[in-house]
Amino acid sequence: MRWLMRSKIHNATVTEANLAYVGSITIDEDLLDRVGLWAGERVLVVSNTSGARLETYVIAGERGSGDMCMNGAAAHLIGEGEQIIIMGFELSDKPVDAKAILVDAQNRFVQYLAEKPRTSVADLVGEQA
Repeated sequence: MRWLMRSKIHNATVTEANLAYVGSITIDEDLLDRVGLWAGERVLVVSNTSGARLETYVIAGERGSGDMCMNGAAAHLIGEGEQIIIMGFELSDKPVDAKAILVDAQNRFVQYLAEKPRTSVADLVGEQA
């Protein structure tokens, strides 16, 4: 059995960091559906801005809202305006067909991603032009 990446939201922008909230990360439910993440699922969150990494769990945000909110203690590590990657993993004895998406600065779906070596976000955005 191996832990494999199953779900990834790439280049999301944190819309709120709320220390007073009771833990977790709130994510627009439309994005959860696109990558197959569930409310309550453990995720790894990585900040492209600061390099911070943390594990937390998902709360489903309002559909179409673009919500990407760091809640509770996680807001000490990753703040509003930071660019993040959210990843979910699966324990499996077989390869997993991962779903990865790229979002824009408003956390709206841009495209599905294929994990390839040496691919930058600039390369992906250039493919759309």
